[in-house]
Amino acid sequence: MLRRFYHRVLALAASPRAPLWLAAISFAESSFFPIPPDALLVPMALARPERAWRLAAICTVASVLGGILGYYIGYALFDVLATPLLRAYHYEAAFARFKDTYAEYGLWVILVKGLTPIPYKIVTIASGAASFNFPLFVAASVVTRGARFFMVATLLHFFGEQVRDFIERRLTLVTTLVAAGIVFGFVVLKLI
Repeated sequence: MLRRFYHRVLALAASPRAPLWLAAISFAESSFFPIPPDALLVPMALARPERAWRLAAICTVASVLGGILGYYIGYALFDVLATPLLRAYHYEAAFARFKDTYAEYGLWVILVKGLTPIPYKIVTIASGAASFNFPLFVAASVVTRGARFFMVATLLHFFGEQVRDFIERRLTLVTTLVAAGIVFGFVVLKLI
């Protein structure tokens, strides 16, 4: 069953509408959707390695635009939803400290977390909630998301056939490792 699903995803990745789905998922993942665009980027680049960098560009642009929506969600909705709770529990001072810390270290948070499997929407929404410098947020998002997607695309462009062969021979191992990586990302997120 897993092998059939894998071949179905590869077939879908080669379809003409796949880049639109890739853009939609990249956009949504940066602001509200839980599944990372790698789930579509990798099979698409495996299906057509010569398009890997084009696909990485689509992911980057859509992810940054989705990140802007995430920033807005954190910026606009935080006051409406979270501020009354902060007041009720007398956490205004704690949030002020968070904003100060984020103002000092937020760039590093954006750059580091944008490269990891930790959901990027957490970074985008936190950046908006902390009123982090918006142009700097956008620039850091372009750098970190671009680095991540172009690194994946470059590896798949040059080693796509070997990667495909490895995945096809060890599909269960690969899916187990991917699932473990996602769970690890959420565990790390909970601890931070």
